[in-house]
This record gives sequence, C-alpha cells and structure tokens, in this order.
Amino acid sequence: MPIVAQSTETTDWVSRFADEVIEESERRAPGKPVVVASGLSPSGPIHLGNLREVMTPHLVADEIRRRGLVVRHLISWDDYDRYRKVPAGVPGVDESWSQHIGKPLTSVPAPKGSEHPNWAEHFKSAMTTSLAELGVEYDGISQTEQYTSGTYREQVLFAMKHRGDIDAVLEQYRTKKSPAKKQGQKPADEAELEAAEGSGAAAEDDGSSDAGYFPYKPYCGRCEKDLTTVTAYDDDSTELTYTCSACGFSETVLLNEFNRGKLVWKVDWPMRWAYEGVVFEPSGVDHSSPGSSFQVGGQIVGIFGGKQPIGPMYAFVGISGMAKMSSSKGGVPTPADALQIMEPQLLRWLYARRRPNQSFKIAFDQEIQRLYDEWDKLAGKAAEGSVLPADAAAYARAVGTAAGELPRTPRPMPYRTLASIADITAGAEDQTLRILSELDPQNPLTSLDEVRPRLDKAETWINTQVPAQERTVVRDEPDTDLLKSLDDQGRESLRLLLDGLDANWSLDGLTHLVYGVPKVQAGFPADATPKELPSEIKVAQRTFFARLYHLLVGRDTGPRLPTLLLAVGQERVRRLLGE
Repeated sequence: MPIVAQSTETTDWVSRFADEVIEESERRAPGKPVVVASGLSPSGPIHLGNLREVMTPHLVADEIRRRGLVVRHLISWDDYDRYRKVPAGVPGVDESWSQHIGKPLTSVPAPKGSEHPNWAEHFKSAMTTSLAELGVEYDGISQTEQYTSGTYREQVLFAMKHRGDIDAVLEQYRTKKSPAKKQGQKPADEAELEAAEGSGAAAEDDGSSDAGYFPYKPYCGRCEKDLTTVTAYDDDSTELTYTCSACGFSETVLLNEFNRGKLVWKVDWPMRWAYEGVVFEPSGVDHSSPGSSFQVGGQIVGIFGGKQPIGPMYAFVGISGMAKMSSSKGGVPTPADALQIMEPQLLRWLYARRRPNQSFKIAFDQEIQRLYDEWDKLAGKAAEGSVLPADAAAYARAVGTAAGELPRTPRPMPYRTLASIADITAGAEDQTLRILSELDPQNPLTSLDEVRPRLDKAETWINTQVPAQERTVVRDEPDTDLLKSLDDQGRESLRLLLDGLDANWSLDGLTHLVYGVPKVQAGFPADATPKELPSEIKVAQRTFFARLYHLLVGRDTGPRLPTLLLAVGQERVRRLLGE
C-alpha cells in the first residue's frame, strides 16, 4: 500500500510530504497540476476530527503553492450519500426525520428554521464558512451534481461492465475478520470511526445480492430511497431493472440515460481517484483493517486505469472539555465551535505542529489558556529568530498561507488576561477598555479593536465554556466579619498593599506588589528572587493571596490577582479591603 513514510525526525513533516507528492505527481502526470484530495460527508455537523481530513492535504498543498507550483486541493462533498440515521442533539430535528432514512442527503429537508434548501447544504455551509476563516483554498465538488448531471456516466457503465473483476477483489475481504483488539485498548467511538473512514459512508453494502453482484445502486423512482436491489442488467443495451424493498416499486431503465443513483462506496472512491488523478489523500487509522475502503480501493482503482493516492494515515483528534457543546455525536464540537473561542491561527497551529500519525487534543476547558501562553511564547521566539526550524515552519504555516497572512489581532494581549477581564466585567466595553488601558500605562490601549478578535474569542469562552460556579463575582460590600478577624500581621499585609496601589497601578507594578508584600513582612526586599527566600515565603504568599480572594470575590481562588485588582478598580479595592 503506497503510504507516505512517517518519520520521527523533528524536521518539518509538511515539507517532507510535499517533496514526495511533487515527485510522485511528476512521475504520474508530468507538467500537470498536482492534485490532492479530501472528502467530507455533510450527514450532520462536521466535527474537528473530520477537519484533519482537510488540514493535512491543505498544509501540503499550501507548501507546494509556496514553491511556485500549481496545485488543486479537491474537497468532495459526499452529499449524494444516503441519509443513514437521525443524529442526536441537532436543533430543529426530531424523530420525524427518520422517514427520510435512505434518501440522498440533498433530498432530506434541512433542520427546522434553517435558511438552506436541504440537509446537506445546511451542514456544508457551516464547514465552508470555517474553512474560509482558516484560509483553506480548495475546489469543492458536489457528488450530487456529479452523479445527477451524468458526469460519471462512462465510469458507471465501465464499473457495471467490469463488475466481475470488482466482485473478485471484494471477495478477497468478505470473509476476513478485523484483527482482535489488544488488551486494554480503548474502543474508538462511532464519531472517530466515521472520521477515520474519511470520505463517504463506509458502512454501505458493497453491491452484493442474491441476484448477483452489481456495484451500482439506484435511488427509488417513487420513494427516493436506496433500499433497492438490481435484479437484472444487460451490458449491450444497458437495460437495468431494480426493485425497492421500502415501497415495492420496480422499474426498468436504460443506464446510459439514467442519473438517479451512484456507485457503492468502495467502488465510488477509487473511481474518483482515477477520474480526478488524485496523487495525495490522507486516510483515517481505521484503514489499517482488512477490507477497509482505502485498502480495497487500492486494488479497485487499477480496474479504472488509475493509481491509489499516496498519503498518511491520520490519528484521532481528541477534545478536552466540551461544556454546552452538541453535535450529531452527542457532544463532538465542530470547527465553527472552536473558532468561536480561538483565533484561526491557533487552530491551524494545532494541526500543523503534529505529524498526522500523532493524536492531539483541542482544548475547550482551562487548558486553552496554557495553549495560548505557549502560542504567544512561540510568536515571541519567531519574532526574535530564536525558534527551532520545525517550530518556525509550523508557526509560519499557522499564521498564513501562500496567499498571505491571515487577519490577526493587532495587539495580542494574553488570552488568560482577556478572559479574566471579560469574566469580571461581564462584557461591559467601557470597563473593559478602562482595565486594558491600565495594564501598561506607558503604552495604553486606546480602542478595543486593537485586541480584537482575541478579546471576543476569550469572552465567548468565558460565557460558553466556564461553569457558572467558576465565574468571578466581585463583592458588593466588604466582608466585615473577615476584616475584624484579622490579626496584626493580616492587617499589616493589607496596609502594605493599599499603600503601594498608587505607585504600582499597572499589571507589572501590581504583580511586583502582591508578590512583594509577604517578602517585606518577612524582612526581605520586595524584589528578592525565589532562590534568596526560604520556603516559608511561598506558604505566606499563598495565605495572603487566599485572603485577598476572599475579601474581593468570596472564594479561595480566582483570576490572577494583578488582573483582578485592575479589573475591580482602585477605589473599590480600597473599600473592599477595609480602608
């Protein structure tokens, strides 16, 4: 099976794949555009696992474009697939949609309230919007249009004429069983398996029936469903007879004029490889099993006079935290969901920095703050020129494409800071601007547009992903009981803090102040380093911080104290701390 080698070297995986794809393309089709491909089935929300099916060839195609070569990235919308089940958790959809099972996705009504004409267009639209935001350049191909317009007529007739050859290939795998799972191996959920199979509906039958083998499946002329069986076919006249088990309808048609049907999936995919001349297409890890679409297709494509694409098998994409998320798989978020809380550069980076055979997680929980810290640190190193080559390549692929840089936040302040401020101010723009302008008095922010869209992403994250019990609510009145209970040392710590507010009212200044108070109380300079301090100082700092949080927000923890103090405002801080 022609799979691109997946090295464990630290060099840039995209460049290595691009080298091999260019070489292979020149060998197969000298002087012609390089063709890479992805396949997406709009059978429900297209999730972040499916996005790897697109991002892997996109990054390779973009590298080829950067080298000045012509490349086409095809995305086949498998919208002529059968509607297989009613997905859970989709707004505007109920069990009445089960009456449409078996119809083409483009013949199924869109969810209630949708502006789109059918089911496929509804879910395709959300993905096309996300791909545009991510800077993915591609040529979209509707399989409904391809089949119903007769584009594939010659290929369909060819497949029916050579059905014996195709059946012989499929027969090699019909009795093989998938390898037993290793002990302790975590089972993949249904969403992961569908993502792994990539293009199309992998669970379709392969065309076998009591009447013989036919790789073509008509959609019924009465009920539109594919619960049909071809009972007879004549190669010379192309006369085809089928019956429908759903409604009992039967008819005889001339296949050289008939456009209401499609090749079964395991024949359809390799037919397209040959028709489009695809050189590179990734596939999910499930293709390593005997009889998978990719493995079988590698033999069937030769019948059509083509070659199987090269390409890596990609690993699953996991999610950490999915509050308030819903999709056809009961909680697997989509690219649109991710782009509500993170900038496209960060999402691109998550796919670019890991080789396709490495799994990774996309954070919807507190981990997103650490990811953003890591991203900003990388951006700083890239600006300085001190970043490792592979990391520099991943960064460059994240911030832009061959067409240019993606729109970015002009002044990218720390995500965790923006999230904390959005939390405390509940999105009040005047308060947000006041706080952000005080973070760096030497270079104050003058407009919230300078920190957008990152500010908007952070605010959406706070509002949709952070549980209510973890939100920050500043006290309206001082906690007089706690203030009265303080001993001399506790009161002195508050006095030292309050005395230093005026002179240190900035993010850096307040950071120095709040960490310095316990040091001064212990007889050390406020700027003493951790190496110069006994371990007891850390305990004193934690005690001091917890006391401040209780006095300000009534909890043991909260946003970083310097950010919290700025957000609360100096006048209110003084009042809540008993001045």
